Amino acid sequence: MIRPRPRRRPAAAVAPEDAPLAAWLAGRRVLVAYGLLGDTTAALRRVGIDYMWAQQDWLRAVGAAPEVVRAPTAASVAANAARIRAALLASERPALIIAHSKGGLEALAALLDPAAAARCAGFVAFQSPFFGSPVADAVAGSRPLHGLARLGFRALRIGDGEGLRDLTTPVRAAWMRAHANAVADLLRRVPVVTAATRLDAAALGGIGRDRAYGIVTRWLERQAGPNDGLVAVSSALLPGARQSVDPGGHVALVAAGGGRDPVGALRRAVRMVAAPGG
Repeated sequence: MIRPRPRRRPAAAVAPEDAPLAAWLAGRRVLVAYGLLGDTTAALRRVGIDYMWAQQDWLRAVGAAPEVVRAPTAASVAANAARIRAALLASERPALIIAHSKGGLEALAALLDPAAAARCAGFVAFQSPFFGSPVADAVAGSRPLHGLARLGFRALRIGDGEGLRDLTTPVRAAWMRAHANAVADLLRRVPVVTAATRLDAAALGGIGRDRAYGIVTRWLERQAGPNDGLVAVSSALLPGARQSVDPGGHVALVAAGGGRDPVGALRRAVRMVAAPGG
């Protein structure tokens, strides 16, 4: 279910500014949960596309051994939450969970099990649509678009597509209402950081990956306010968690290139987890 990667550098190679984070991570596991299509995107590293690889390389550089929770990312949130729960329970060592987008919903669901939460040292969710996305509503609500998406997911062998419906705002609103007390209790017991990004006119008018979100971003802003091209800022921030909002599109915090700094984003998030009262 999880595939650990060997450490590439000895502890002596840790940069001085990273020493406190390396000390906090020592003895802890790091579990990585991809977002929808993240398994497919991560496989493109060989052609120079980054998706959470720069972050994993940095983690190895500070002495950690990140483990990607292997899951078909288009499967249902419940199915993948069970995989994350099993990964947490597979070792008595506490784990830091780092998740992107849909992976954050699955990690949150997994952590509502008290036994799993007891094995969690902290949880970082980058750009996760906890309250759903109108973009998912539009795709799931269109029979042709939903059909094409499901065909694509099956062709890529990343699940049956039930995960797309799990990202819609009605499904997420119902889930959050049903689990409100359990989520609030979790946030009191486990350090949680939720990080969002928003696209502005300068990014949309520039050159690069963020510009591709153009029309969708403007449409989504009318529906739900500031957003990253797929997820509204308000949906990505859990009340009661430590929060941050930065400029950029939906992969700005997890993918290198185009001026993005995913390692810097992860450093800041781990610092917040390690010193939740700071």
